[in-house]
Amino acid sequence: VQLQASGGGLVQAGGSLLLSCAASGTGFTIKAMGWYRQAPDNNRELVATITDIGTTDYEDSVRARFTISRDGAKRMVYLQMNSLKPEDTAVYYCNAEVTRWGRTNHLRYWGLGTQVTVSS
Repeated sequence: VQLQASGGGLVQAGGSLLLSCAASGTGFTIKAMGWYRQAPDNNRELVATITDIGTTDYEDSVRARFTISRDGAKRMVYLQMNSLKPEDTAVYYCNAEVTRWGRTNHLRYWGLGTQVTVSS
């Protein structure tokens, strides 16, 4: 399973960005995908997740500003980030929880991060 994220960049406070992540490979079923972020000197934290049936979960500080969505057929997940704040500055990582065909245990994979910088 490979995850390729895109869409990060530099934006002013109050602006918007759309992050995209594509999963590739064979022999697996995606159970959930999500976004995590890590700011300098901080631990990696959950931003938002979405399951294969569309159930979503958000970190409290982004719930009213970010929207996670998916395209199951394309094996992609998106994160629409609106009303960005300087404290949203971090490296954002795409994550996928999958099962291999014929197996029931869940495996997690990470993509390389994409930098999001919000200037004040």
